[in-house]
Amino acid sequence: MTLATDRIVILGAGLAALSAALRLAPRPVLVVSPGPLGHGASSAWAQGGVAAAMGQGDSPAAHAEDTMRAGAGLVDPAIARLVTGAAPDHVRHLAKLGAPFDRSPLGEYLLSREAAHGTARVVRVKGDQAGAAIMQALVAAVRATPSVQVIEGIVASGLEVQRNRVVGIRLSRASGSREITLLAPAVLLATGGSGGLYAVTTNPPAITGQGLGMAARAGAVIADPEFVQFHPTAIDSGEDPAPLATEALRGEGAHLVNARGERFMTTLHPDAELAPRDIVARAIHAQSQAGLRPALDTRTCLGTHVLDEFPAVAAACARAGIDPMRVPIPVAAAAHYHMGGVATDAEGRTSLHGLWACGEVASTGLHGANRLASNGLLEALVFAARCAGSIAETVPATAAPPVILPPLPDAPLPDPALIRRLRLAMTAGAGVIRDADGLSSCLAEIARVEAAQPDCPALLNMTATATLIAAAAFARRESRGGHFRSDHPASDGPTGRRTRITLVEALSLRRNLKEIA
Repeated sequence: MTLATDRIVILGAGLAALSAALRLAPRPVLVVSPGPLGHGASSAWAQGGVAAAMGQGDSPAAHAEDTMRAGAGLVDPAIARLVTGAAPDHVRHLAKLGAPFDRSPLGEYLLSREAAHGTARVVRVKGDQAGAAIMQALVAAVRATPSVQVIEGIVASGLEVQRNRVVGIRLSRASGSREITLLAPAVLLATGGSGGLYAVTTNPPAITGQGLGMAARAGAVIADPEFVQFHPTAIDSGEDPAPLATEALRGEGAHLVNARGERFMTTLHPDAELAPRDIVARAIHAQSQAGLRPALDTRTCLGTHVLDEFPAVAAACARAGIDPMRVPIPVAAAAHYHMGGVATDAEGRTSLHGLWACGEVASTGLHGANRLASNGLLEALVFAARCAGSIAETVPATAAPPVILPPLPDAPLPDPALIRRLRLAMTAGAGVIRDADGLSSCLAEIARVEAAQPDCPALLNMTATATLIAAAAFARRESRGGHFRSDHPASDGPTGRRTRITLVEALSLRRNLKEIA
């Protein structure tokens, strides 16, 4: 069945999606949310906050320099300057929408320092509640905006393409149903990242690379998919997804120690616990592999304040029976943020006409090989506005009635056993430390998983994204930022080349490796 709408369709329900919907008002928009609005998006789980040069002595130029330094030679300088220059205005805009940022009695923003920042510049809410608080404000604003229609419990399973132009989307129920096609004048992908493709992740369960996979299957060019950021301090309590011990704890002075009580970061980097995330993640991974269970010690720097200043961390510890005032918090490296994504230009346009992308699903050139802490929410805000402006310039304004979907008959969901196999394969072969043999084995297992349920679009989106990550990681025979090859531990120089790859190319590499094996 095929329906048509004159509404601009936004896929996703996180910070990027809702910000774009508000920026497009009063143009009619349809937001397709897989769950209840505000739930299941990584944005709501973000603890640190929004990076912006708001403090005395700081500047957008300094913020851009830190961004480029953290990105290990792959950040687009023009994009870094554009985003960091816009950051303060976007924070003030969120505050006007009702985001309750922490302030001093004089009204000044209270700022946290996070890894690889030269100064405190992360605007926060109640220590570790920024994402949830910002999303509450945006959800309330979207609900109050007449031009925005929200459909909940529905997912996009594919893009409809004609002559290199996206003309619509294929929709199904989140609980599983046959697809219907909805034609639309423009589609904005804001579907989040791919952390759920890994066995240990800090991402919500639905964040499994669906949007990137859809775009890749439709023929879009993908940029830098090999660069996956592993957060060093997920709480190692057995929960899936793993709760996050925000980097702001280390900014407040928390130390990493191992089972022997040793501070292992002091000998590895001048910034110790505030070294770039990839360095800290590999150090924690090495401690875990050696059986020296690493942990984050907040006792001296925070004491009882950890309970009221970082409530999400305190709640996760309580669920696991950990008393952070008495013992260090056990931590592990976990898939956290995908620096790669659908390649876009400075206006959020992709290689497919009619398709824009913003947020974690996109690769704008800001993050390079290693995202600077709390630049994720910032990029989502800036590029949501830029995408909205570009779409408004491209698509004529017109009235549009609400979209009414017909009943959707049931269809199979991905086999949970296959998803488990895929997650284990990605962790083993395309995880914190990689090599040619592990990546080759990973690609072979992805192919077997894909072949086991070839008629399931959701699984095909996942395996497409997984294939792109592993294939690009195999092709990059150097170590840079979040991509570390134990068989190629050196980088090719201070600056590198960005990856541009299509799914056709990634599948060709996968087939060739299989034939060689």
